This record gives sequence, structure tokens and C-alpha cells, in this order.
Amino acid sequence: MAKIVIVDDDEKVTTLLGRFLAATGYQVTTLNDSSKAMQAANTVRPDLIILDIMMPYPDGFTLCKMLREEPKFAKTPILIITALDNSNSKATTFGANDYLAKPFNLDELAYKVETLLKKE
Repeated sequence: MAKIVIVDDDEKVTTLLGRFLAATGYQVTTLNDSSKAMQAANTVRPDLIILDIMMPYPDGFTLCKMLREEPKFAKTPILIITALDNSNSKATTFGANDYLAKPFNLDELAYKVETLLKKE
């Protein structure tokens, strides 16, 4: 069972995504405090990380960069989700593998998660 860590300061988002992905068969860890994301990633050793961009420090871009600087997460797929316009190029610049704009449908999320986990 693939392990996924979701980091978003919006509890409604982490609850929705967590329940959906858990029902799809993934082991999900959700966080609403981005400052605890590195610790959680080290504990869980996820197969995929989903990050929001707009969060209190560290924001999603900073967190993505921090994860990429850790050798054990250098190749872990990272999916950025955000309501920001034109974030795709920024997301990949900071090391994310893919990007999903809010609002999105859950089928689109499931497809991207499945695709990123297959690339591993």
C-alpha cells in the first residue's frame, strides 16, 4: 500500500483528500501545519507528497525545495495543489513533479496520484 503525505493548512481540504485517497486504498497522513511536514515525511517515508502552495511558512514552494534537498526525498514524487494562477512553471522549478489547480475534481486527482506513483 502506497503511503501519501498531504500538507495543506485548510482542514477541509486535507479531510476531503485524506478520506478520498484512503478509500482508494492508500495509507494517508494529513498535516495542517507545514512546519511539521519534514518531521512527518521522515517518520512516514511517503511514496508521494501532496503540497498546497499558499500556507504559512514554510509555503509549498519552500517546502518542496526543502524536501528536494534531502537525499531520501530527492526522487519522491511531489504534487502541488493550489488556487494560484500560472503556478505550473513555478511548481516544477521548485522540484514538484506535477501540478493540480484548485478547484479540481477527484477523478483528476486520482489519475495524477496513480500516474506519479507508477513513475516511481
